[in-house]
Amino acid sequence: MNKLLSTFERKMKNPKFKKAFDKGYKKLLFSELMISIMKGDDVSIRNLAKEANISKSVIQNLRSGKQHDIKVSNLIKIAHAFGYALILQKGNERLVLEETTTKDSKKHLRVETVSAA
Repeated sequence: MNKLLSTFERKMKNPKFKKAFDKGYKKLLFSELMISIMKGDDVSIRNLAKEANISKSVIQNLRSGKQHDIKVSNLIKIAHAFGYALILQKGNERLVLEETTTKDSKKHLRVETVSAA
C-alpha cells in the first residue's frame, strides 16, 4: 500500500520549489534564533541595539527576517551582548572571534586560536 504524500512532501519533490524553500528557511533560522534568545533573556530591540552598539533598525530587520545578511562584526556584537562567544571550529582547532577596542578607541577583530581537547 502506497503512503499518500502530504502537499508539502509533494511540493518538495519539485527541485525549483525545494531550492526556494531551502533558501527561505535558512533566512528564517537566524531571525527565529534572535527572537528566541531575546525572549528568553527578556531583551528589547532598543536594549539590544544599545548593548551591541548597533542601530535599532538593523536589529529589527534581522529579527523580522527583512535583512538576512549580517556583517561578522555585528554578529560578534550581538553574540557578546547575549553573553555568547563566536567560535569557528575545524577539527581540534577553534578560532574565537571577538571585537576589541584599542586605547585610541579603534575597533578591530581579534582571533584567538585554541586547541579543543
